[in-house]
Amino acid sequence: MHHLKKSFSVVLLLISIAPLIFSQQIYNLDLESSIELAKERSKTMLMLKQNIKKASFDLKAATSSLKTHVNMNLTIPQYTETVNQFQDSAGISFYPVRQNQLSSTLTINQPLPTDGFLYITSGAESFADYYAHDRNAQISSSIGLQQPIAAFFGYNQLQMGFKQAKLAYDLSSKQLKRAELDLVYDISQAFFNLLSYHELMNIALMNLNRQQEAYNIAQNKFKAGLIREVEALQMEVDLSEASNNYDINSLDYYAQVSLFKEKLGINLTDSVAIKSDLSYNQVYVDPEKAVALALANRLELKENEIQIELSQMEIKKRKAAGRISGNILLNYNFIGVNKSDLAIPLESSLDYSWQNMMSRRGSFGVGLTVSIPIIDWGENRAKVNSALASLKINQIQQDADKVTIERDIRTTVNKLQNNLKRLQLLEKNVVVAEKSFEISRQRYANGDIDSQAMALERERLNMAYQSRLDSFINYKLLLSDVMRKTFFDFEKNVSMIDQ
Repeated sequence: MHHLKKSFSVVLLLISIAPLIFSQQIYNLDLESSIELAKERSKTMLMLKQNIKKASFDLKAATSSLKTHVNMNLTIPQYTETVNQFQDSAGISFYPVRQNQLSSTLTINQPLPTDGFLYITSGAESFADYYAHDRNAQISSSIGLQQPIAAFFGYNQLQMGFKQAKLAYDLSSKQLKRAELDLVYDISQAFFNLLSYHELMNIALMNLNRQQEAYNIAQNKFKAGLIREVEALQMEVDLSEASNNYDINSLDYYAQVSLFKEKLGINLTDSVAIKSDLSYNQVYVDPEKAVALALANRLELKENEIQIELSQMEIKKRKAAGRISGNILLNYNFIGVNKSDLAIPLESSLDYSWQNMMSRRGSFGVGLTVSIPIIDWGENRAKVNSALASLKINQIQQDADKVTIERDIRTTVNKLQNNLKRLQLLEKNVVVAEKSFEISRQRYANGDIDSQAMALERERLNMAYQSRLDSFINYKLLLSDVMRKTFFDFEKNVSMIDQ
């Protein structure tokens, strides 16, 4: 049995030092550094960061669409050589075409909050006809307004587009923060799970050392004839069992280290050493504040709010589709033209066009186009009712989610506070168990109790350590759970949204 234990210890030693021999990098990690490392390497976080970047660009594009736009179109040149058809009372005839067009147009467009736009357009163009041997030149400038009348009582497409982009950006921000908090909770679980295995290994080592001490005492007593051989043999069996338990706990710990590396996204050949710290802060969470924060920040509620707003937009859009629509058109323009021989330079032809524009009175245009729906057999009304039903569904879901979230938050906070009380009680229990074990160890050395009583005290101490460890981990995880459900770190008293 001793040979087996020695061989097992050698294997365990090789397993423990193998990462150090072949490692590429050494990580000394606590909970915060583990979370930061996972954030850097998480594929989900990288994708969500790209989503919020996309939403940010979409919002910028929607904001920019409200500003003045300036465009220039150039034709430099466009040469055409073909045959056209001409038909009159004499019949059909064909004539060749050889033309060259040069043009330049500058347009300034200013969108209006009313979903219309103001525009100013200036341009010059020249058509050279090589068969007619002449050139037609034109210079023009105009200012105008185009305004959809439906925007005054129905659907404003410009404002709705901007609002949708802003809602998408807000939702992406919430999704990123929620994914970050979920990652924090996930890594916290993995970290404390690893810490649990590490502490269980330490408890098994302390138990092995205590059992080794008891075994030494029993051997001395047996040699002195103070105890029976069966009791000394039992101590040897207990020592072997303690050694075996330590080896098993060590193997479990190193297996968990590999899982933790995989969770963090680091190489399995790298070495990881976690900082074992079982200290904690006593955190009181006000359930009313936690509920208020959850109702203000939860992603599912934000999604429902966005769906409600989108449904309201859809209702406006569908109602507007069933009403009178049309456009108001206003423009005032100046036009100058010139027809000259190809021998006349282009500059001179454009100059003549300019002079013609200056001498010609400006022209004015106004128009109103109207579309009046008369019969649609209830199509639009059905679409409006469908949108109203969707809105009602979202509102019902919103109310149900609020009740579920409030219940969940209150339950989690109650668990947290109860677990804190239990942890404080188990801290005292560990102190009592340690003192009781020291007294029993001394009594066993003095011969006042037998090995069975000593084993019971040792088991009681081990259970006290494990119960305290389990309660500590549950307390830490509940704190992380409250944080991800409220977007607020009650331990540091800071909002996660502001970070």
